[in-house]
Amino acid sequence: MASAASVSTAAEALLGALLERGLTIACAESCTGGLVAAALTEIPGSSAALWGGAVAYSNECKVRFLGVRTEEIEAHGAVSREVARSMAAGALEASGADIALAITGIAGPSGGSEDKPVGLVWFAWRTADGRAIEECERFAGGRSEVRAAAAERAMRGAADLARHMPPKRS
Repeated sequence: MASAASVSTAAEALLGALLERGLTIACAESCTGGLVAAALTEIPGSSAALWGGAVAYSNECKVRFLGVRTEEIEAHGAVSREVARSMAAGALEASGADIALAITGIAGPSGGSEDKPVGLVWFAWRTADGRAIEECERFAGGRSEVRAAAAERAMRGAADLARHMPPKRS
């Protein structure tokens, strides 16, 4: 189970990987409500790598800020591979960052269904050089635990991507 310490550790690892390669990141967060950005900004010097992002909690925000198509939300739901993919693509396009991450899920305690239970979270990562990853996980625990676990997983995924990217030339 994710803890404040494990979220901080994931943030430090992500920031380290970004700074080592001179890369930047943008975040598109829904169910985590900005936990990734908050964890990164707790670390001095994070402004060298964190472009910023959006807490796109409502569907309207996903559409207006990140360019998610209303039809995608209607067809697949806000918690879906398609919406996570579009959130990451929108964050990458708006920011010009090297990496974008997106998180959309059901933190609970309500809002789940048989097909999309509480704890289900979709992630997407995009890179400026065209790499794209989407994956889904289901986390146990209450709302705080699901949110922390999702933020930690998103940062670990972004750090893995960053470690495999070539350094930027200044």
